[in-house]
Amino acid sequence: MNEPHAQHAATPTADNPYLGDLERHLPFDRFGAEHIEPAVMALLAEAEVNLALLRGGDPTWAATFGALDALTVRLETAVGIVDHLESVLGDPAIRAAYTAVRPAISAFYSKLGRDAALFATLEHAAATSAFQALTGPERRYIDTTLDAFRRSGVALAEGPKARLDAIDVALAEITNRFSQNTVDATDAFTLDVTDVGRLAGLPQGAIDAAQATAKAAGVEGWRLNLRPPTLTAVLTYADDRGLREALYRAYNSRGTAEPYDNRALIAEILELRREKAELLGYTDHADLVLEPRMVKSGAAARRFVDGLRARTEAAFAAEQQALDAFYRSQVPADAPDLGVWDLAYWAEKQRAAEFAFDEEALRPYFSAAGVMRGMFELVGRLYGVTVSPLPEAPVWHADVEAFALVEADGTRIGQFYVDLFPRQGKRSGAWMRPLVTGDPSNGVPHMGLMCANLTPPLGEKPALLTHREVETLFHEFGHLLHHLLTTCDIRSQAGTNVAWDFVELPSQIMENWCWHREALDLFARHYETGAPIPDDLFDRLSAARTFRAASAQMRQLGFATVDLALHREFVPPAEGDAGAAVLEYAREHGAAFVPVPVPGDYAMIASFSHLFSSPVAYAAGYYSYKWAEVLDADAFTRFVEGGLFSAEVGDAFRRAILSQGDSADPAALYRAFMGRDPDPEALLRRCGLASEADDPGTGREDDGHAAHA
Repeated sequence: MNEPHAQHAATPTADNPYLGDLERHLPFDRFGAEHIEPAVMALLAEAEVNLALLRGGDPTWAATFGALDALTVRLETAVGIVDHLESVLGDPAIRAAYTAVRPAISAFYSKLGRDAALFATLEHAAATSAFQALTGPERRYIDTTLDAFRRSGVALAEGPKARLDAIDVALAEITNRFSQNTVDATDAFTLDVTDVGRLAGLPQGAIDAAQATAKAAGVEGWRLNLRPPTLTAVLTYADDRGLREALYRAYNSRGTAEPYDNRALIAEILELRREKAELLGYTDHADLVLEPRMVKSGAAARRFVDGLRARTEAAFAAEQQALDAFYRSQVPADAPDLGVWDLAYWAEKQRAAEFAFDEEALRPYFSAAGVMRGMFELVGRLYGVTVSPLPEAPVWHADVEAFALVEADGTRIGQFYVDLFPRQGKRSGAWMRPLVTGDPSNGVPHMGLMCANLTPPLGEKPALLTHREVETLFHEFGHLLHHLLTTCDIRSQAGTNVAWDFVELPSQIMENWCWHREALDLFARHYETGAPIPDDLFDRLSAARTFRAASAQMRQLGFATVDLALHREFVPPAEGDAGAAVLEYAREHGAAFVPVPVPGDYAMIASFSHLFSSPVAYAAGYYSYKWAEVLDADAFTRFVEGGLFSAEVGDAFRRAILSQGDSADPAALYRAFMGRDPDPEALLRRCGLASEADDPGTGREDDGHAAHA
């Protein structure tokens, strides 16, 4: 790795863990809220000193691009840890301290991207014969870095630059408030049930968990909340239609009422993004952020989404007709039409009737600890690495476990943390985060973490997961492997620092092993007897895999369509409530992707963290989940053909994809693994949506971009 050429601030490190050697040790038992502001301000000052040294430096790699790559290492690591702790602990002091320093952090990065003197230094160096002769990762880093400066407005006049700086600071502050409001609105809702009859249909584990939650809160009966294990159980299994409706409405109206109202914030975020794109010479936010990605433009992303929609709509309509017919066969003639809160419940009953399959029957075979062990064994077979626990490593919560990832020769190449279960103040969903990009050859492992909100242990029972939760674990561990197995010498290219529509390939491909018997036998063992999944249960799981696949695909395409429409076409009203207009616009554009009408208070967009919890994130990029699915469905065929546990294929994937980061164009990396461009039909075949007439070998793109299905 390139060694940092930074001068470290003189602030004593003994008193502030954020200023220590975080590349080698993360003292999660020592990070305090009181450390945040002094550490961040010291690291910002340190970065400013080193930035001044970089401007006008000699035209050598170490003094220019190498120094830039190392410039913000310490700052990024410390801020990343603060951001992480704020998202998982719900500590008001950490939140307040982080909120206080965010404007200064945003201002620094905004000015850095538009620093004309720095750009001139880099451009001058890049024009020298020594730099012109560079190839490979160095050439790519030079080109992408200079392009990023140009795209951020480095050549603009001071007035527009100042406005862009202000926009960046405002976006950081407003998206942070959106994220905090979403967490708080989720935590604020509870529904207490005193009649256990209202919980009829729920799995016993969900009933017991609700009782334990009530007991912990000091109330009688059963307490329901909006965290994924509870919400999913109620919407899928609760016989009480009113209970399903209550939780559905509560979940999909988060962020629409004081003190956690996000509606006006969304309108403001969209307007700031639009103004920024316009100042930078782009038609809209989508074109601004997608230009360096595989898809290249908002129009191309929309064509991709629309193309998949066209291939899915007929099956989507047929699935809904079948569900409605099944529903009518089970209820009195005067029963109401299906509501949106009825879909998961009746679809589960239809699946049980057609396939004799109940996903709850799989839970005893998916203990969280067993799944983790099997997942670690799988990656050991594929990539030649070993995972071992680190019980002495400091962690941020009692639920958290730490592990080492060790190469066959004994080199510790990675260290990672796993935080699996929901709790008050923890962000919902599942995610992976890089913490440190290390240098394993010099004894500095890469460090990262993965978080989720899976079904927790209850009483004497271990955490028993659904198959979908198992897929979530594999997904996030795929992201983690992308970071931990990187071999890039340039930190800015390492790990998950890739095009946003390529980053999901390593994660989504991991989910495939959750559907194959040979892989399941590594980890799917009854938590009491150790027996594998019975053959008949596995057969039913496999048969049900594509059940309502078109509906699932249309749901994702709906989110992608709304996202692109908001960032390409939405115009706020000249007068009136812009926040209300956003909600109405989102409902209108998403209506065609939901098989039954949503209620008038449906406001999922008001808590859609993927789009609005950070200045960019998945904004205008939600399509990338489906884009990467095209890649992963096709890439996994090589594992099927070569062997699910093939060390040869695993090594090829590791060398071509997992280790490379952004050291080469992602389309070239994909071709290096598959020997060709992606097959756009692979996803449709896996979902059972390809017609018999579809030719698996047709429709491939030759322009180096992922194929448009």
